[in-house]
Amino acid sequence: MRSDLVKKGPTRSAHRTLFSAMGYSADDLKKPLVGIVNAFNEIIPGHIHLRTIADAAKLGVAAAGGTPIEFPAIGVCDGIAMGHPGMKFSLASRELIADSIEAMATAHAFDGLVLIPNCDKIVPGMLMAAARLNIPCIVVSGGPMLAGNYKGKVVDLSTTFEAAGKYVAGKMTECELHDLEAHACPGCGSCSGLFTANSMNSLTEVLGMGLPGNGTIPAAYIGARVALAKKAGNVIMDLIAKDIKPRDILTKEAFENAITVDMGIGGSSNTVLHLTAIAHEAGISLPAQLFDEISAKTPYITKLSPAGTHHMQDLNEAGGISAVMHELSKKGLIHLDAKTVTGTIGDRIKDAEILRPDVIRTVDNPYRKTGGIAILKGNLCPDNAVVKESAVQEDMLAYKGTAKCFNSEEEAIEAITGGKIKDGDVVVIRYEGPKGGPGMREMLNPTAVIAGMGLKVALITDGRFSGATRGACIGHVSPEAMAGGPIAYVQDGDIIDIDIPARKLNVLVSDEEMAKRKAAWVKPEPKVKTGYLSRYAKLTTSANTGAVLE
Repeated sequence: MRSDLVKKGPTRSAHRTLFSAMGYSADDLKKPLVGIVNAFNEIIPGHIHLRTIADAAKLGVAAAGGTPIEFPAIGVCDGIAMGHPGMKFSLASRELIADSIEAMATAHAFDGLVLIPNCDKIVPGMLMAAARLNIPCIVVSGGPMLAGNYKGKVVDLSTTFEAAGKYVAGKMTECELHDLEAHACPGCGSCSGLFTANSMNSLTEVLGMGLPGNGTIPAAYIGARVALAKKAGNVIMDLIAKDIKPRDILTKEAFENAITVDMGIGGSSNTVLHLTAIAHEAGISLPAQLFDEISAKTPYITKLSPAGTHHMQDLNEAGGISAVMHELSKKGLIHLDAKTVTGTIGDRIKDAEILRPDVIRTVDNPYRKTGGIAILKGNLCPDNAVVKESAVQEDMLAYKGTAKCFNSEEEAIEAITGGKIKDGDVVVIRYEGPKGGPGMREMLNPTAVIAGMGLKVALITDGRFSGATRGACIGHVSPEAMAGGPIAYVQDGDIIDIDIPARKLNVLVSDEEMAKRKAAWVKPEPKVKTGYLSRYAKLTTSANTGAVLE
């Protein structure tokens, strides 16, 4: 066993006495040592109940003959960090999570890990660690939040962000705003729409690193979630016995399956960033064109919030991710022989079926014939940009508008709420990329305010968008402004040409003029010059390569 490094032989006498000091018996040390990586904290609704999930996973490990040992992982709540400098730490925390798990698992020679995340960066951070360490691992999340209800309408977190815009526009009173706040998020779990957390927890199933139901069983269904966690504890012991490692599961075919399902369900645009980063740790390249190639042949068959009115509980009732994969497999789009922590994808989905056709459509009757995420290229994004096409209204898929440029999110918010943005504009927010932000902040505040105010505008940024964002919002513009990308040279009054069906994003300025602007450009001073973010800015790569650290 790998853990023999810290518990076997005469030279490990001191190690064993330290284990003894914590109550581990000689019999405990004869068993595999399984790390239970618990991201519990009291600042994220999706994590507030993870002690219960961890306890269940530990029972599963112990019942299957292992010794469970819990240690923590950090987490940032994207919702609470949104709209202020705290959001700079969200994406950057992904690397801290991966690094800290690597440190703990290697320093203590665990035989395997049960990874317990639930939200945004924590899920990909843990998957990155699994791929990097390449010791037996399984992921079991805390599950999605139930949607809320306000005045007879289904509501969620994105509803409250957009309500701020309605309030600014005089469409909602302060009393109504506060009343909505009390109903939109009714309990624990990752926020109820197909936002980043639920997208990644669902794709963890598809990648084969989680059990069926990992992404869709609601957190409030505590019996089902506890049973899932216990089973994960059982399964990790089987993985250790058979020496099945993450890189045996995280193959190119597994990532192609994940991209396919992502396109089929219209997941968060952040999935492009995270799948690329996880693949990087597994030694696999996921070029941007692969996402577009898969999107071109994958029908979009679900329409969950923020694109539609259904939520994760509806997808769960409809048969979950297994039903989605089974339906997509009818067009030969799923690698059925891809491995999972419990056999193959084919074995897993063979009996799956659509139980609510109002939630999951068939491949012959999709919402769209192509996938939910689009990869754009053009003179404004020579590397690429990303948009959640499924959340864009039909009349905004092809759009020309006048650029209004801002060098930070705060400047843009001030202009939007100050009435300086009009129909027909394109809001350009730059110097918010991985290096420029630093940290590549999500822009849910400006996009939600724009939606709430009812403005017909597009938004383009070298930052990124929350999975809760809807509208003509194009992020991940690469190269970013801080790296001298063309977005840095756009000026107020330039015409921006967006053509999502054609996968194009251009500024209608001549090459000669752009060259003059580039020659005159002066790189600005870093926004953050000390601490972790300063180090992060120096080491991070572009969004099109997953914003991984060099």
